[in-house]
Amino acid sequence: MQATGTFTVKLNPQQSYATGVDGTDLGRMSIDKTFSGELHGISQGEMLSARTPVQGSAGYVALEQVTGTLGDKKGSFVLQHFGTMNQGKDTLILEVVPDSGSGELRGLSGKMTINMDNGAHHYVFDYQLGSTNE
Repeated sequence: MQATGTFTVKLNPQQSYATGVDGTDLGRMSIDKTFSGELHGISQGEMLSARTPVQGSAGYVALEQVTGTLGDKKGSFVLQHFGTMNQGKDTLILEVVPDSGSGELRGLSGKMTINMDNGAHHYVFDYQLGSTNE
C-alpha cells in the first residue's frame, strides 16, 4: 500500500554530549512533525548530526515516533532515519522499526521517501500491515 501527503517539521537544537573536533560539528536536535494526507498525525523524536568542513558533506541519524491515523487505522510506530550527503549528493533511508507498530498499526512495516518542492515537505510511504509474532 502507499500513502502520500505533506508534513511540517520543527527542529530545535538540544544540548549535545559531544560537539566535534577538527572542523566537524556534532549536533543534537529535537524533531516535531505534523503529517497531513493519508498519514495524519504528529511525531516527536531526536536527531544526531555531523557536519564536516567540506561543503555539502554531512550525516545524520534520527528516531521519531509517529502517532495518528494511516488510512483508516489508528496507532503509532517508529521511523528510523539514516542520511548522508557526499559533497551535495544525498542519500536518505527512512524505515519503520520492526515491531514498533501499536494499536491498529501493529505489524506495520515500510519505507518512506521525502521530497522538497517549493519549500514544502512531501512524503511517499510504501507500507504493509501484517500479522505480528506475539
